[in-house]
Amino acid sequence: MNMLDKITPTVRNLPPSGIRKFFDLVNEMKDAISLSVGEPDFVTPWGIREAGIFSLEKGHTHYSPNAGFLRLREAIALYLQRRLGLKYDAKTQIIVTVGGSEAIDLAMRSLVGPEDEVIIPEPSFVSYKPCAVLAGATVSALPLEEKDCFKLTPEKLEKALTPKSKVLVFSFPNNPTGAVMTRQDMEKIVPIILERDLIVLADEIYSELNYTNRHVSIASFPGMQERTVVVNGFSKAYAMTGWRLGYAATHPDLLAAMYRIHQYALMCAPTMAQYAGIEAMEYGDAAVEEMVREYNRRRLVMLKGFREAGLDCFEPTGAFYVFPSIRKTGMNSLDFCERLLKEEKVAVIPGGAFGESGEGYIRACYAYSIDSINEALRRIKAFVERNGKHRKTGGG
Repeated sequence: MNMLDKITPTVRNLPPSGIRKFFDLVNEMKDAISLSVGEPDFVTPWGIREAGIFSLEKGHTHYSPNAGFLRLREAIALYLQRRLGLKYDAKTQIIVTVGGSEAIDLAMRSLVGPEDEVIIPEPSFVSYKPCAVLAGATVSALPLEEKDCFKLTPEKLEKALTPKSKVLVFSFPNNPTGAVMTRQDMEKIVPIILERDLIVLADEIYSELNYTNRHVSIASFPGMQERTVVVNGFSKAYAMTGWRLGYAATHPDLLAAMYRIHQYALMCAPTMAQYAGIEAMEYGDAAVEEMVREYNRRRLVMLKGFREAGLDCFEPTGAFYVFPSIRKTGMNSLDFCERLLKEEKVAVIPGGAFGESGEGYIRACYAYSIDSINEALRRIKAFVERNGKHRKTGGG
């Protein structure tokens, strides 16, 4: 029997993640340094871990309500109000999910099908397109450019829209570029969203990792909250990647649709993680601020290091990634990353893994120790000087 013939073409044709490939390779190499996976090197703050441990000691090992413990949903509602000025009903407008990724999948499956188009500004997180494709929708990639600081402009949005356009993915602070959309930037695209009756999938998982301004949610603009799915979680801000805890907040009718899928597919998020999440929401601000200060220090070191290596590097102001251009080297992104890993044992991600507009760039994560970052930058500089076409020349 040829099992491949039994698998649906949609799934069979999904490409593997370009991120996981390099993560797996670096784990097999001795003395390799990985700047590849977007995972904090911090351990989850003790108070949050202790809450999870205590829940086990108390015997809280059973299912939670499908939508998540009400106390956690209430804590999320309070967080969204005090941090972003958004008011949601904890019972009807918030669902706790298995990571932010599940929330994205639920939203896609609830909103789009074969007759619909999803607009995805790229470079972007690798999961958006597969989730849209698995829901049966058509994907329209909207290329963002460094000359615009990798921001979504009204001109680009207008040009990308078609009569089938239904959902706009809006992911800022952005993975992989580190770009941030300010309130002034969003003011220019909100009228287009309202006029074209779009639904916005706002992935705000990096909302706390903003180094120059406080995060502004696109849902906070007049007329936007009812048509926006705000997706967030605990992985990045609270260093809780392994706990697999996220959430979505949206219109009650859409939330009910997402809930129906969730209760059949996942049932509920991990109970222990939810107790830890309550602690994070209620008492985690100080720990987040401390980690953000350290990320900012690493951000500046990374930015300086790539520029000293002779690579042009847009300054990111959010998330924990830099997205330098490697065009000066004469290599494409995949060749650069594969050779860098082989010759210098440093893993970064090809920009093409995040969409065609990412070609010519690489993504490096600075959620690693400063010692690892400095050593990686030393090796990258040596690699570029040895292999790249770019050479420093004297001026006169």
